[in-house]
Amino acid sequence: MNTLSTPALSEQQSLIGRFPHTFLWGVATSAFQIEGASRDDGRGESIWDRFCSVPGAIADASNGDVACDHYHRLESDLDLVASLGVDAYRFSVSWPRVLPNGEGNWNERGLDFYDRLVDGLLARGVKPHLTLNHWDLPQALQDKGGWASRETVHRFVEYARGVQRRLGDRVAAITTHNEPQVVAVLGHEHGTFAPGIKSQKIAIQVSHHLLLSHGLAVQAMRADGCRAPLGIVLNLAHVEPATGSVADLAKAKMDDARGRRWYADPLFKGSYPQEVLDALGDDAPRVESGDMAAIATPMDYLGVNYYFRMLASAAGDVDPFGGGLPRTEMGWGIYPRGLAEILRTLHSDYRLPPVYITENGGAFKDPLVAGRVHDADRIDYLRSHISAVADAMQDGVPVAGYMVWSLMDNFEWSSGYAKRFGIVHVDYATQQRTMKDSALWYRELLAFRATAQTTQGG
Repeated sequence: MNTLSTPALSEQQSLIGRFPHTFLWGVATSAFQIEGASRDDGRGESIWDRFCSVPGAIADASNGDVACDHYHRLESDLDLVASLGVDAYRFSVSWPRVLPNGEGNWNERGLDFYDRLVDGLLARGVKPHLTLNHWDLPQALQDKGGWASRETVHRFVEYARGVQRRLGDRVAAITTHNEPQVVAVLGHEHGTFAPGIKSQKIAIQVSHHLLLSHGLAVQAMRADGCRAPLGIVLNLAHVEPATGSVADLAKAKMDDARGRRWYADPLFKGSYPQEVLDALGDDAPRVESGDMAAIATPMDYLGVNYYFRMLASAAGDVDPFGGGLPRTEMGWGIYPRGLAEILRTLHSDYRLPPVYITENGGAFKDPLVAGRVHDADRIDYLRSHISAVADAMQDGVPVAGYMVWSLMDNFEWSSGYAKRFGIVHVDYATQQRTMKDSALWYRELLAFRATAQTTQGG
């Protein structure tokens, strides 16, 4: 049975009625997490392929060799996307699939796959939202220094131009980078993500190169005649002090500066937060003439990924990600109000283009039982966060769309396959896809758009 019986239909109607008819609804994935086919049709090695081979790097010692086998199941997966009734599908291009060495000769078989993906979405009435870098840097470029090298900035611009030439006439949006902070901090400071480097100095330089490559790529794609809207996706946490003490207030302000403002200030104000530069000292990034102006190249939209708030304690005696809240399987506190708050903060601090919630979702224990997955906790999570978006919009924040993370269970980076974010269950042994109750709830929510009375302009 493929419908969800629920007494809350009127609540769904009320919720969808808080959004304008122009609001964009979607689901999101990324290449490395779902595609598999890691050695098929000329694909090169990525830093995540290499990282997965490091003993202890991945919690369950798994890898992305097969993942959800999306590469071989494209048509049926696109049917699944369309069956949800969404407007948009956010996906990423695997850089090593189309440019195996990160530069040089293009791999036509890889490009052909994304041609089929984009054309397949359009044929089904779904808008393709393309991300260029969702963390899977070609290993060949890492061998030359990776994002710590300024040369990689120029390789990314070449890659962006090539993908835009091939797909830019048909996609609804092109995102340069997904979550540069994660690449920099988890990948190059903490070393828990690929490429596994542990150096604050390198991480800070990587963050600058990511932002610079974004700005230069936007300029280059526009110069090439790109008509698709161009933007970047930032992962943002709402930061709150653990107490009202002066020390905790100061810690919260600095944590926000090191997180949100380190990435958003250059994009919208053309400068890094001075207090962070002062704190970094010799670890501050090398910035060349013209870099900051390039980073601040105006964007057509900003993508925001939201999963948790952060509690700031000068004494370090609280769990910054939990803080006494109900938690997801990732250990992250569930705090929908934080999504509204971070959106209000952005609106207050910057002159924003349209904002899209490009990722929001939760990992929960949700076993498949008798052909169904009853994930009421995920439905509550989505409902409350979507409501928080509407709250922010009522306060004037220009939010234009919302995308659930994720379409399907997938390779959750260093957590392997143990953490399930999908609204569609994947049996990794058989690759069977099963809509969870949350997928049915989301589909029904979107089905009410045709009859809902819009209560807000936009």
